Amino acid sequence: MYWRGHVGIALLAYAPVAAAVRVAGEPGLAVLGAAVAVAFATVPDLDHRLPVAHRGPTHTVGFVVATGTVVAVAGGLVFPARGGINLLASGGSALPAWTPVFAGGVATLSLCSHVAADAITPMGIRPFRPLSTWHVTFDLTPAANPRANRLFLGLGVAALALSVALTP
Repeated sequence: MYWRGHVGIALLAYAPVAAAVRVAGEPGLAVLGAAVAVAFATVPDLDHRLPVAHRGPTHTVGFVVATGTVVAVAGGLVFPARGGINLLASGGSALPAWTPVFAGGVATLSLCSHVAADAITPMGIRPFRPLSTWHVTFDLTPAANPRANRLFLGLGVAALALSVALTP
């Protein structure tokens, strides 16, 4: 997949989470989560700029878990859990103290969606490297298919919009 497809699939994966967070009374957290989902949707493809094979170490379960953990820990260090995080300077409600863990979870979900999206291409992935050479490919569409990438982006945006529109 290309960036449009990855962003769309990340939003598609995040849409039910956004709805749940909104139902829980945290609309600010839902917005933050959408931003995190989009920001991390293409992170594994940074391997194009690194001296590693494409769809190598950055497309593994280990990378996903490690990166999600780093996001949660870094968020906890930047925003200590003292009564929540107030990102809105003028009287806005504070985000809950568990926001860093939520951000780490959404980053992990977004990274998982990236790896899953690459599994539908002919090139596939090896999600458990270096522990296993098991190769996964569903060979549904080439990564460069512009229709598939636009379709996934549209589905993701629509799913997120519906999840927001249909929740109180």
